[in-house]
Amino acid sequence: MKRRLANMSNLQQRVFAAVVAVPFIIFLIWYADWTFALLFTFISAMTQREFYKLLGLDGFEPLTAYGTLVGCLVCALAYLIEKGYLHTDSYFLICPASSMIFLIKLYKKRDMKPFTNIGFTFLGIIYVAMPFALLIVLALRGGAYHPTIILGCLFLLWASDIGAYFAGRTFGKRKLFERVSPKKSWEGAIGGAGAAALVALALAFYDSTLQPWQWYCVGAIIVVTGIYGDLVESLFKRSIAIKDSGTSIPGHGGFLDRFDSLILAAPFIISFLKLFA
Repeated sequence: MKRRLANMSNLQQRVFAAVVAVPFIIFLIWYADWTFALLFTFISAMTQREFYKLLGLDGFEPLTAYGTLVGCLVCALAYLIEKGYLHTDSYFLICPASSMIFLIKLYKKRDMKPFTNIGFTFLGIIYVAMPFALLIVLALRGGAYHPTIILGCLFLLWASDIGAYFAGRTFGKRKLFERVSPKKSWEGAIGGAGAAALVALALAFYDSTLQPWQWYCVGAIIVVTGIYGDLVESLFKRSIAIKDSGTSIPGHGGFLDRFDSLILAAPFIISFLKLFA
């Protein structure tokens, strides 16, 4: 199977990954709130682990296992508290769990830059785990499970990515941010925005979970923050001189490559809906 995938073009690998993964993701999100929470906790853990692994390639030594464990704790608490199984005060458990990072590093005698690695361990929790936890909070807003909000955000994100991919390949000439990502173009960004706008119109017409203007705003947030999320991850990869964050997802690279846009979009989406919904 790996040999067959290696012989496929990038587009063929992307199509294969979509055909296999997308129905499975949609099913787990739609089936129940707990399957959704497990899925996003798993994605968070894989993405965070990948982030720490890349830092290791650049000579840093974050606490990969423990940092990822704390990230999973953040996601689990988000689900259990929003479902009402735990009191909101349980969020304070994150404080001692995070503080243990300092104590663990205190006993790492061979670590020559302990505070740098402590900082990167915390960055993995903040940059990766917290946005996924926020998505869990978003899906359970008001005490009820709203799978269409998450699916809508994913459809908008996927439409933006697909539109940008094809528009960029076909019409891309003007560089969007050449210093960080030479392949991204303004034409691709416009194509992605157009595709996302069409999906936002469809969501506004067919789904009543959010009001039409809210879907339009969420679509705009995803387009803008999605572009910047991709650029931020490209900046990170360029700083350690690698092309892809991994090989877990055919045609896309690793989990960080696939979910970088969602990671940056999540805090803006939930902030907008909490303040204006």
